[in-house]
Amino acid sequence: MFNVAIDGPSAAGKSTIANLIAEKYNLVKLDTGAMYRALGLLAIQSNTDVEDEEAIVALFSDLNLDMKADGTIILNGQDISNEIRNDKVSMAASTASKHESVRAKLVKLQQDIAKQGGYLLEGRDIGTVVLPDAKIKIYLDANSETRAQRRYDEYISKNLDVNFDDIKKDIEKRDYQDMNREHSPLKQADDAVLIDVSSLTIDEVVAAISKIIEQKNEV
Repeated sequence: MFNVAIDGPSAAGKSTIANLIAEKYNLVKLDTGAMYRALGLLAIQSNTDVEDEEAIVALFSDLNLDMKADGTIILNGQDISNEIRNDKVSMAASTASKHESVRAKLVKLQQDIAKQGGYLLEGRDIGTVVLPDAKIKIYLDANSETRAQRRYDEYISKNLDVNFDDIKKDIEKRDYQDMNREHSPLKQADDAVLIDVSSLTIDEVVAAISKIIEQKNEV
């Protein structure tokens, strides 16, 4: 059974697309970004400095993470699926993820989960680091304006009081941080297919990825 790696920057629609592709091809979807977000949330809850690598690594002893097949994320017995989807947790996750030992622990866990095949992993370093041998590699991208608008619409639909310009600045800040970190920076794998989703509908993106999967599996 083949594995699929989907990478891309924040708010590029990775999770939505990954869910649809996983369902279409009967793959188990693993949201690796949610693992980092869970760690970021734990750091916030415990008042741990995310810049302190040793302190963040120590949190793993308290990290009891259960990733359900339906996308539900349970941290230490609590459903945090919605709680981790905010900019504060996102930035904490991004900062914590720059530490080499932190990434090593989570990457090993992700690789162990996916080694039997039949998984779809989405994140920022799947095709380059986590699953370099994945048969299908996709890199989703979009301009920051489009991504900020999507994130803004998402928050408004949840009745959150947000500001578009603040969201755009946060996205651009995270882009810079993710792309310039020393360990496992966000970048397109050499053998990944780039799909610019700026002007595409969800159905069009799914169709484009489906075509790639079917072509690769004919080889």
